[in-house]
Amino acid sequence: MQRRYFISLFGGAAVTWALAALAQQASKVPRIGILSPGRSELPDPTFSMLNAFLQGLRDLGYTEGQNLAIERQYADGNSDRLRELTDELVGRKPDVIVALSTTAARPAKQATGTIPIVAVAMADPVADDLVASLARPGGNVTGTTFLGPELAAKRLQLLREAFPGLTRVAALWHPNAYSERTMAGLLNEIEVAARTLGLQLQLVPAVAPDDIVSAFAAMARDHADALIVMPSPMLFGEYRRIASIAANSRLPAMGAAREFVDLGGLMSYGANLPDLARQTATYVDKILKGAKPAELPVEQPIKFELVINLKSARELGLTISRELQLIADDVIE
Repeated sequence: MQRRYFISLFGGAAVTWALAALAQQASKVPRIGILSPGRSELPDPTFSMLNAFLQGLRDLGYTEGQNLAIERQYADGNSDRLRELTDELVGRKPDVIVALSTTAARPAKQATGTIPIVAVAMADPVADDLVASLARPGGNVTGTTFLGPELAAKRLQLLREAFPGLTRVAALWHPNAYSERTMAGLLNEIEVAARTLGLQLQLVPAVAPDDIVSAFAAMARDHADALIVMPSPMLFGEYRRIASIAANSRLPAMGAAREFVDLGGLMSYGANLPDLARQTATYVDKILKGAKPAELPVEQPIKFELVINLKSARELGLTISRELQLIADDVIE
C-alpha cells in the first residue's frame, strides 16, 4: 500500500513538474514593444515602414503569437504623446523596444538605460546623443540611419536638372524634428548647397501639422518656384497632405523618400525606408540571441533612389527630360 502510494505520489509530482516546465518555457517567449510616432493604418507611410519591419521578423523565423509577443504603441502624429507611451512600454519591461525614427528613439533612451532599443531609420544618431559612435554605439541603442552625405545638395541638383530655370526654392522644415545639433547641420547643408547652385532659398518652418497650410501661404507670398520637404517624422506622416497642397499650388515638390511620390508628390531622393526597416529586424534577432546593442554598429544606407511621378508632372504641365528619367530608379507613369 505504501509503495503504491509512493508511486502515485511520484507520478503526480512528475506531471506537476512537467507542467511547470512547460509554463516556464511559455513565459520565455520574447516580448518586444514597438513605439511609432505615426498612425496605426494606411496611408500613413510610417505604418508601411512598420509592416516592412514585421515582415523582416517573419523572414527571420518569428511568428507573432507563437515565438514572439508584440505590443504596439502609436502616437498618431502627436509626438508629445511619445513620452507617455514610452513610459507605458518601459513599465511592462519588454526584452527589446523598437523605435520608429529618432523622434521615438529619443524619449525611449531617456526612459531606460537598460532595455535594448533598436531604432529604425534614425537621422544623425551621434548628433542626437543616441549613440557614442556609429561603429561602437556604446549604450543601449543601435539600429539604422537613413541620412547620407550631401543628400540636400543632391536633391537641389536634381531639381535644377528637372527645371533648368529654377531660381527660388522653398524648404519646408520641422524645427523640433531632431536635436538642435542635427537640425543645425541639416539647415547648414541645404543653405550651402543652395549658395553653391546659385539658388535663392526660403526656409519655411512647420512646428506642427496645423502649420502646413500657413507654410504654403508663405511660399506663395515669396513666389517659390519649387519645394523641398526636409527630413522629419512629422512631415513624413503628412506626405499625402503636403503632396496634395503642392499640386493644388502648382508647386513642383521633392521629398526625402519615395513615399512622397507614391502619395502624389513629383520627385524624391533618399534611402528606401521599407527596405531599411526590413533590414533593421536583424538587430532584434541578434539581441534576442544575446548580442549587446553597445557592440552592434549602426548601419547606414549604401544606396539612395531617385523616384519620379510623371503623372504629377503632366498635371503640373511639366516635362521631365528623357535623360533624367533614364537615371531614375523608378518612374511612376
